[in-house]
Amino acid sequence: MVIVIQREFHTEQATMDGQSIQSMDIITKVLEQSVKQVEEKVDAQLSKLNEMDEDDLERLKERRLEALKKAQKQKQEWLSKGHGEYREIPSEKDFFGEVKESKNVVCHFYRNSTFRCKILDKHLAILAKKHVETKFIKLNVEKAPFLSERLRIKVIPTLALLIDGKTKDYVAGFSDLGNTDEFSTEMLEWRLGCADVINYSGNLMEPPTSAQRSSTKFTKVEKKTIRGRGYDSDSDSEDD
Repeated sequence: MVIVIQREFHTEQATMDGQSIQSMDIITKVLEQSVKQVEEKVDAQLSKLNEMDEDDLERLKERRLEALKKAQKQKQEWLSKGHGEYREIPSEKDFFGEVKESKNVVCHFYRNSTFRCKILDKHLAILAKKHVETKFIKLNVEKAPFLSERLRIKVIPTLALLIDGKTKDYVAGFSDLGNTDEFSTEMLEWRLGCADVINYSGNLMEPPTSAQRSSTKFTKVEKKTIRGRGYDSDSDSEDD
């Protein structure tokens, strides 16, 4: 009886080993095929380049130069409209003109006595220089009662994210940024990228700080009502 059990065990073990070897063989073949496809693609591109004569290379150079000129012209146009810097607009009347002339706009609705607005200021100033394709502006919510009501601004600070003159998304307070005052510029950049209001080149499926969440210190956010207004201040204390 013991001999029979041992034989069955060895037979089963041999079958499992055989299956493992077979699986490894399949994986190896798949990898070999993938490598072969990549090599063939590279060889085709190299072959195409080798077949180009001087006229072909000259035309390729001209197309690239034209693309660079077009990109530089677009950048100059953005800069002429106030892109490339983070700036304050005087009143809500100016808001409509600013939004109308730019495809992508990030508007920070702030209040002087809310210290978290100053935290956003620091990050937005950095992103404005990096993402020239987007206009970054700020507006004092106390000078924009009509606009604040129209856009339903209830929490300070709030970022209104606009594309083609329409509000596509909001970042209200810091809840989307890890609910902490210590969020990184990259975290805010990722959040804006999720709304397509900037040209984001990273991975939109995962925030940049996800790998460090275990060591991130989260700050509890308490909301206070601004005196005389219907807004909530996303701040634990009031500045003097």
